[in-house]
Amino acid sequence: MEMLRGMGTNRLVAMGVVAAGLIGIFLYLATQVGQPTMALLYGSLDLRDAGEITKRLDTMGVKYELRSDGTQVYVPDDRVLQLRVALAQEGVPAGGSIGYEIFDTTSALGTTSFIQDVNLQRALEGELARTIRAIDSVNQARVHLVLPKRELFSRDTRKASASIVIQTRGSRRLDSGQIAAIQNLVAAAVPDLSPTHISIVDDKGNLLARGTDEAAGPGALAATRMEEVRTAFETRLKGSIEQMLERSLGAGKVWAEISAELDRNSVTTHEEIFNPDGQVVRSTQTIGDTNNTRDNTGPTPVTVATNLPEAAAAGQVGAANTTAAVHNEETVNYEITKKMTQTVTEAGALTRLSVAVLVDGTYTGAAPNETYQPRSQADLDQIAALVRSAVGYDQKRGDQVSVQNMQFARTVELFTPTPTAFLGLGKDDYFRVGELFIFAIVALLVVLLVLKPLVTRALSIAQAQAQAAAAEQAAEAGLIAAQQAALSAPEESVPVSEMEQMIDMAQVEGRVRSSSLKKIGELVDKHPEEALAILRNWLYQG
Repeated sequence: MEMLRGMGTNRLVAMGVVAAGLIGIFLYLATQVGQPTMALLYGSLDLRDAGEITKRLDTMGVKYELRSDGTQVYVPDDRVLQLRVALAQEGVPAGGSIGYEIFDTTSALGTTSFIQDVNLQRALEGELARTIRAIDSVNQARVHLVLPKRELFSRDTRKASASIVIQTRGSRRLDSGQIAAIQNLVAAAVPDLSPTHISIVDDKGNLLARGTDEAAGPGALAATRMEEVRTAFETRLKGSIEQMLERSLGAGKVWAEISAELDRNSVTTHEEIFNPDGQVVRSTQTIGDTNNTRDNTGPTPVTVATNLPEAAAAGQVGAANTTAAVHNEETVNYEITKKMTQTVTEAGALTRLSVAVLVDGTYTGAAPNETYQPRSQADLDQIAALVRSAVGYDQKRGDQVSVQNMQFARTVELFTPTPTAFLGLGKDDYFRVGELFIFAIVALLVVLLVLKPLVTRALSIAQAQAQAAAAEQAAEAGLIAAQQAALSAPEESVPVSEMEQMIDMAQVEGRVRSSSLKKIGELVDKHPEEALAILRNWLYQG
């Protein structure tokens, strides 16, 4: 207590503050070392899903952290997979959509038909969104349905329609087959909904599928389809050319642009061709007719000859004319060869194709001191020949293929490659090891620069006080010993000068005090602050 009093109030307060800081640092180090590493459980969450997940984690007694404005939930890394399975069994997260479970919490009492219809539509939209998210390339989906009701005493009926917003995973894109599959999936799940009445938009605002506008007529739909066909055709040719040339020229050294002109007219042609040389007898009809006629001329005319007796009999018979006629008719029917042709030319036939290919040159030397060298004309001609073969070049159709060599602009790498893990440790592990190492260094510096000087000074004060007390005791002991020796010695055996010297108490006390003062002076020189503390203690006691 005397030592603490001698230190003074300021020093005691400083030592208390330092001790409290050290205790806090060591407690923080202990909690950081014992705290588990947090890993991502779910990310890009809807706030409703985040609230449901945290509620379930509180029920299970699992420690968690919310980051990125509540859209990310972190849990201990050793329980990530277990918690994902447990939450999936309970249907969490639902992706920000509510399915048919909305009817599990709805009371049938006091619910109007309007609320029931709205809940049914919400449930149907949520279930469709969940089903669409099951596609590998789809990350999030929102479905909006328009289900018009037929009003009473109304003859006009409106058809159902739908709009879908899709967010893909990373840089993935949906192809035409997947878009058509989503349209047919939604159309099959909603009554009176046609796939052509479903519009699909991605998260960047690009129109993936256009719903049919009946007011615009079939011409607008045909034009839209034709534009989609042209874009798909150009994209396919562009990818084929770049993929083929990058295998020999290198990645990123080819850029192709395709311009295709398609025939937008749909033509139907009917032809009937007769071949006169291809006659075939189909049927023959022959008709024969024979006609024999005999014509009597009447009685014999009165003449001299007829009045003779020899001619009496003949005159009574009279004369007659006989006629014979034969008629033959033959009819032959021939079948002439006939060819009927119906040709339907659908819209979309390629009428003209233009291809522009830009290739980079070659580089010699090491980066960044590279030397650019353009490609030779022979290389460009060879590349042009490959492009013509790949796109189906037709000179009669008026196709054009142009291959040019120009130096590409050097792009700056925005992202550095991720370094490979060393000894199985990732970036987070290295950060944690560095954090612990920094804490250890701070603790060591606090011990060496704060605790050690304080303890050394405290021990020096105690040692100085002990030495001062020992010096005083030694001085008192020497004085008493000298007095006893002077009293016990015989007077006659001791010379007068020595007797006076031994009896001279002032001289003995002066010598003892001089030696004590010398030691005290050395202690004061070595430990001035401790000596000052001792003097303060003496003054306080006096």
